Amino acid sequence: MRRIVVGLSVTSTIFAGAIFGFFYAWVCSTMWGLDQADPRVAIKAMQAMNASVRNAVFFPGFFLTPVALGLAAAAARFGGHKLSAFCFAAAGAVYLCFGFVLTLSVNVPMNEALAATTVPDDVATARQVWRDYSGRWQFWNQARTIASGIALALASYGLTQLRPDGAFKPG
Repeated sequence: MRRIVVGLSVTSTIFAGAIFGFFYAWVCSTMWGLDQADPRVAIKAMQAMNASVRNAVFFPGFFLTPVALGLAAAAARFGGHKLSAFCFAAAGAVYLCFGFVLTLSVNVPMNEALAATTVPDDVATARQVWRDYSGRWQFWNQARTIASGIALALASYGLTQLRPDGAFKPG
């Protein structure tokens, strides 16, 4: 049972780290770079990136993180690791609500609307389209990045608290 608990705990922590890293990269480089580009290029590039993200490499980190965290929580609880189970369950809830659902309810619809937009030939019009999109998209991306970081921290802490007897032992 211990191997299952540890395996699921490590896997869920890796998934949480992967999705945090994915969202974080958008915060600290991708969007800043696009904001500096010609807005017509930024719109086209974002359309291409949004179309390409639906792939088998992205799938586990985005879709399976809450599943892995839930399984880790259940296994930890069944294995008598109450604190770890709580941490994994909390991580799963935070990511599910403020990472996964937020993405599906805010960022994805924004991406779909941008995908349906014809890139304006006029730079000023393109700049307005990009500004309207980028500022709002980045705000919500920062929210899901913070949530994913909290989920990663909780999962990491849960992993460090696995004890043979399931008891919390500070220090």
